[in-house]
Amino acid sequence: MSEKNQSPSEIAEAVYNRVFRIDFSQPGFALIDLGRNFGSEPQRQLMIDLKYEFTQLERGHRGNVLVYQSLTRFDQQVTTKPHRDGGPDESILMLGYEPSLIESRLEMSDYSKCANDLDMTPAEFLDQFNPMFSDGRDRLAAYTTPIDDFDNTSFQIMLINNSMKQFGDGLVGVLHTATIINPNPDLRRIINSTMIASVPQGYGESISLDEQNGFVISAVVRRAVYA
Repeated sequence: MSEKNQSPSEIAEAVYNRVFRIDFSQPGFALIDLGRNFGSEPQRQLMIDLKYEFTQLERGHRGNVLVYQSLTRFDQQVTTKPHRDGGPDESILMLGYEPSLIESRLEMSDYSKCANDLDMTPAEFLDQFNPMFSDGRDRLAAYTTPIDDFDNTSFQIMLINNSMKQFGDGLVGVLHTATIINPNPDLRRIINSTMIASVPQGYGESISLDEQNGFVISAVVRRAVYA
């Protein structure tokens, strides 16, 4: 979707059901295009604002709240295989891509639906058919969606349901893959990354407001080297 000057609450309302899915009627991800001139700090502030809005929606829909697990900025130019980031079994990734001359492709793989069709839990699927290897990737081929609207020249936010709950037991997640077309150590492909956990009400926020504000204004970008 294109942001088109919508408020954070309007954006959150538009994508909440797509991302915070509890069944397979929704994709489990959403791409928000902010345009080429949006700006890095405004993008990061919007990510913070969206987390607040999603918390209100999650409280109303499922009685849970959202708390941060991490906030970081990195330069990622390594192709990845289908994977979920480490984190709680009910978690959301919010990835803010800044414009870059490094071209890349994104894909989402619905491993939760694949596991359900095989009468397995998502955890069992990852254990028996590790998508880091060809057999697992082959099984996911029919469940994989390329993100054709991803544009490396634009500020974009990718929301990914990173959960590992079984169908009927909470949020059901997807795996994500990034293919880097032209890595170049002299250029940067900056991703502003936050991971958010959905937890019962009463859990406190472990990342302070000062740390959240620091994420918005930080100039520090680390180089990601994982494969």
